Amino acid sequence: MRRLSAFNVVSLTFGFAFLYIPMLILVVYSFNASRLVTVWGGFSTRWYGELVRNEAFLEAAWVTLKVGLISSTIATVLGTMAAIAMVRGGRFMGRTLFSGMIYAPLVMPEVITGLSLLLLFISIGLERGVMTIVLAHATFSMCYVSVVVSSRLASFDVSLEEAARDLGCTGWDAFRSVTLPIIAPAVVSGWLLAFTLSLDDLVIASFTAGPAATTLPIRIFSSVRLGVSPEINALSTIIIALVATGVIAASLTTKRAILRRQAEERAAA
Repeated sequence: MRRLSAFNVVSLTFGFAFLYIPMLILVVYSFNASRLVTVWGGFSTRWYGELVRNEAFLEAAWVTLKVGLISSTIATVLGTMAAIAMVRGGRFMGRTLFSGMIYAPLVMPEVITGLSLLLLFISIGLERGVMTIVLAHATFSMCYVSVVVSSRLASFDVSLEEAARDLGCTGWDAFRSVTLPIIAPAVVSGWLLAFTLSLDDLVIASFTAGPAATTLPIRIFSSVRLGVSPEINALSTIIIALVATGVIAASLTTKRAILRRQAEERAAA
């Protein structure tokens, strides 16, 4: 096992410091008693109470959560179906066009995507709101899901599905009982990726959101333009805590599943 050199240690230290020191400062100043975010006025949790009483932020958070859950679910279903079509469909007519349409949003600037969706919604007379944001987020996030699921399907052992068919399963039963459980980690990863992209999106939501539906990134961006308030620090700290908890929980769950699988393999051997 190679040891880290001094250059690698210094590079990693500066890299992690560049990434995480600003977050640490934000977390520390979320407990600042002063209204000025650059002046330390003592320890206080008053801004968390102010955040709980801020109806605008709470409503934006609820809209963001609702949009993320619905759009990521739609994107996962459509992205998985698209991945199956590309991997299992063979050389069907229009495959090149279909693949290009799937991968195009991955490289398309978000401004172009948001503007085109806005023009589409206006042309069909669809009023902008939660539904338009859901459709927009599902449109671009399903591409990421299809890429993740396609990479898993490409390495899938088709003989397992064929064995299930030989034992009397229909095509749907074989997919539901054999294929889907095996590719489930990729499907879940695609859903989490779509959900994260939806929570983080600002540009596309700015084009497709209406006055009655404002997501949390839009609300934060509008507030920051007038100056950073301590409530923004408190909200960012809560988001960091939730993300860190989710990452730790996912890591522990994955590690537990690997250990359980290794134990089952040793028991079977």
